[in-house]
Amino acid sequence: MRVAVIGGGPGGLYAAALLKRLDPTRDVTVWERNAPDDTFGFGVVLSDETLGGIEHADPAVHAALQAEFVRWDDIDIVHRGHVLTSGGHGFAALGRRRLLEILHERCAELGVRLRFREQAPPAAELARTHDLVVAADGVHSRTREAHADVFEPHVTGHRCRYIWLAADFAFDAFRFEIAETEHGVMQLHGYPYARPSPDHHPSTRPSGPPHHSGASTVIIEMREEVWRAAGFDEAGEEESIARCAKIFSEALQGRPLTSNNSSWTAFRTVVTGRWSHRNIVLLGDAAHTAHFSIGSGTKLAVEDALALAACVEEQPSLDRALAAYEAERRPVVESTQRAAAASLRWFEDLAGYLDQPPRQFAFNLLTRSRRVTHDNLRLRDARFTDAVERDFGCPPGTPPMFTPFRLRGLTLRNRVVVSPMDMYSAVDGVPGDFHLVHLGARALGGAGLVMTEMVCVSPEGRITPGCAGLWTPAQAAAWRRVTDFVHQQSPGTAIGVQLGHSGRKGSTKVMWEGIDRPLDSGNWPVVAASPLPYRPGVNQVPHALHRAALTDIREEFAAAARRAARAGFDLLELHCAHGYLLSGFLSPLTNRRTDAYGGSLAGRLRFPLEVFDAVRAAWPGERPMTVRISATDWAPGGTTAEEAVEIARAFAEHGADAIDVSTGQVVPDERPEYGRSYQTPYADRIRNALKVPVIAVGAISSWDDVNSLLLAGRADLCALARPHLYDPHWTLHAAAEQGYEGPAAPWPAPYRAGSRTPPTGRTDAPKPRLSLTPRA
Repeated sequence: MRVAVIGGGPGGLYAAALLKRLDPTRDVTVWERNAPDDTFGFGVVLSDETLGGIEHADPAVHAALQAEFVRWDDIDIVHRGHVLTSGGHGFAALGRRRLLEILHERCAELGVRLRFREQAPPAAELARTHDLVVAADGVHSRTREAHADVFEPHVTGHRCRYIWLAADFAFDAFRFEIAETEHGVMQLHGYPYARPSPDHHPSTRPSGPPHHSGASTVIIEMREEVWRAAGFDEAGEEESIARCAKIFSEALQGRPLTSNNSSWTAFRTVVTGRWSHRNIVLLGDAAHTAHFSIGSGTKLAVEDALALAACVEEQPSLDRALAAYEAERRPVVESTQRAAAASLRWFEDLAGYLDQPPRQFAFNLLTRSRRVTHDNLRLRDARFTDAVERDFGCPPGTPPMFTPFRLRGLTLRNRVVVSPMDMYSAVDGVPGDFHLVHLGARALGGAGLVMTEMVCVSPEGRITPGCAGLWTPAQAAAWRRVTDFVHQQSPGTAIGVQLGHSGRKGSTKVMWEGIDRPLDSGNWPVVAASPLPYRPGVNQVPHALHRAALTDIREEFAAAARRAARAGFDLLELHCAHGYLLSGFLSPLTNRRTDAYGGSLAGRLRFPLEVFDAVRAAWPGERPMTVRISATDWAPGGTTAEEAVEIARAFAEHGADAIDVSTGQVVPDERPEYGRSYQTPYADRIRNALKVPVIAVGAISSWDDVNSLLLAGRADLCALARPHLYDPHWTLHAAAEQGYEGPAAPWPAPYRAGSRTPPTGRTDAPKPRLSLTPRA
């Protein structure tokens, strides 16, 4: 096999070495356009998991790395003069130049040809003379761009500028420090990658990249607008470095920063639809990138190299090897990219968190990517986590999710909400036995607040014929049966009603018969802000509402609120999300009106606020009222995150007690960024920008996630849907799994015997003795 590797970074070099080691008969050549000692950046961080893979794949490389690593456990976070340290994290780093030297030496030992200072021929040309072409040519990959029609790259720029520098001493820990300047917030990310040599004298300053005196990578980052306001866009390299050293002089102990052809840049996230084309395969940054704040670039490239070499060795053909490589690595990379995106956005929005108490700020930073959570942070550093919990107000032995929360005159005994979920099981809008059992079971299951599905304010406002309503006294009486059960059989549990109108998404089949598909017969006319069907050619063209009809619908909402009050609900939520009627007014994709109810955001807000005011006036003053919004449409031209903050601000100013922050479902061609807790950054942003309570929702699936979100100050309440379908007693089981038996999660008296995990067959029994060693 003849193998060509384009790019002599760690990923390309390691792939070359492994492919040659696994089969010495392979002819492997690496092209690197730079000199052997040319490299960007300074230090490289690798995880224990990655090192374990290297150890098994090539013990010689692992041994060489082990001799060079700097290891440390602590993270120092400096927040307005407070240094907060969290331990137990475990990092290993070395100089990037030294890493390349080790890989160069290993390639030379194995017989890999290294062609430095030489631009590789185009991949297509190499593919004609080689069996395999590995494109490890970085974030600006010429290979990827030359075959963009096949690799389908999508490159996203971001809002921060950063510069990669070094300090000539070793930090004691991974250090995050924030500078609040006249131009805005700037941040430092720093970590050691070389310890001082035993004979080093502190007055000695090397002229080149630091090493003998110890060394640290230092990344300075700030928002684009801050970068420009500070004049860095016009500053040269030397001036930028000197100014950064001055701004962070305390963290740097007054010492200078050094450069390695460093320049300000904006991070670019690279995603590719495919990773291989015939015998050409992408590796590392050529295929994908993940933000440096989770230290993953070199790690991912090295892991790619391991997987590629293994698949080429294991599979009977190259086609199957490249398919297996992508199948193995893509889920791992996508998970890392989701974590990196969360971390990236957190640092972009850093200024919004600075008013948090110091320990909460530190906890927020540590858990920003969702990879570190409350539970595993407790394993790493229980003392730090206990201090964060005390600051939050947790009584001893009480997890954050089991602390109370007050909304107006209602005190919720814990922070868990059963999210609204359409059941499509009503008859003529009347909830029946199914609703009693469904909502009653979840109330018995321990949640602080149980929400109904969207309850429609008129027959024409239904989504499907199976939707529940509150437009008749009979419906209100049926709901009273449900609320009475909750209050009598699960005292302390609150029950809320969500009021809404389907708008253009109405007159459709129940979900399991065809979601958003029109009825085969018996359709009713639908209405909306503008005459735009949900799916052109599939769904009805709605009637655009005129002034008189707007008034009628507003009064239907108010009348439904009065019935809800008489039905005994503790809380009311106005549904302004998911493309239903009020959401349709808010989104510029669905509101094309030219009158006072369209155009600017203020115009698009006008009717939803009129409805809110009418409902608030009809709803008892001591009972809380929330609003659910879609904080993004996940589609170009739709509601932006900035607009979502303003929408939330408007409702809060009109008296909303909390904002329930969901996303999407406004247009059918949306492209959500699915993943664990994927909607919570929008709730986080609204909460910290406006200081209003928020309910976070969206793929929150574990009690560890709930505790993490609450402690970090990203949410006040957490709403869970599917977990409560899987387990109606999710909250009680969460309490049992955490060893909590307090008043925030009481088991109903008839169920107390089941409050402990049932015993199962032992899996940890001593193994039978199969041999007996005779005594000497």
